[in-house]
Amino acid sequence: MTRTILPQELARLKAAGQPVPLIDVRTPAEFREMHVDFAQNIPLDRLTSAAAQQACEGRTLYVICRSGGRGKQACERLAATALDIVNVEGGTLAWSEAGLPVVRGKKAISLERQVRIAAGLLVLAGSLLALTVHPYFAGIAAFVGAGLTFAGVTDTCGMAMLLAKMPWNQAAPSCCSGGCGPTA
Repeated sequence: MTRTILPQELARLKAAGQPVPLIDVRTPAEFREMHVDFAQNIPLDRLTSAAAQQACEGRTLYVICRSGGRGKQACERLAATALDIVNVEGGTLAWSEAGLPVVRGKKAISLERQVRIAAGLLVLAGSLLALTVHPYFAGIAAFVGAGLTFAGVTDTCGMAMLLAKMPWNQAAPSCCSGGCGPTA
């Protein structure tokens, strides 16, 4: 079972001067849009046990994402390591809603929205092509439906993993970990 911590609790630890290694597992573009002021960006698709060990330097490692789902996946991925890993409950959204300091940058479309847009367009295109060109194009809509069902059952989305590797999601963050002043 994944251990969690509330954003306010993590902020209290940081304010008390405790070392709080925090990795944000979202895409660089999402990280650039808004992130916790002391977070380090290591996207989920690039997260390895070696990267996690380097980030935490033997301390408890805290993981954050947009709302908690990818953070939980990161914790599960690293469960086999000897690291003490804790997911920030509610992710960056909960952190920001609690009024805690974040760095804001260029807006980006979240990976979740990108998946919905891509899936919707593929289903629409497949359906229109099936009606106007050939019925076999209905297979596109069926394939996307099967993929979304698989994603819901396994909590692993192949389309999200593919979209995370796209160039628009690879933009270098405008700020490095802790290198910019927090903004509200």
